[in-house]
Amino acid sequence: MSWIDIGHIDDIPLRGARVVKTPVGCVALFRTSDTEVFAASDRCPHKGGPLSDGIVHGNSVTCPLHNWVFSLETGEAQGADEGQIATYPLQIKAGRLLLDGESVGKRNAA
Repeated sequence: MSWIDIGHIDDIPLRGARVVKTPVGCVALFRTSDTEVFAASDRCPHKGGPLSDGIVHGNSVTCPLHNWVFSLETGEAQGADEGQIATYPLQIKAGRLLLDGESVGKRNAA
């Protein structure tokens, strides 16, 4: 893996999100606690809602458009909803957020 420094953990509010643009599309960074951040696709597979505008609770995010809930650990929809969002490896070192450049550098074949 090749790690890219994308900012400091304090750049993201607690239970909030920030978006970074990558070759695979927008990746949302969700801060779930003082020391935990997850990286996942910013688009809900249901209607394309911006998950970074959703509600972060526990290790999940709720889509702001239709209330679908996704695990930030696995990307899987929870409850009766079906679907999945992509998740990406992220590390925190000395407060810096490091995103795996290989996983977000992949381009979709189109």
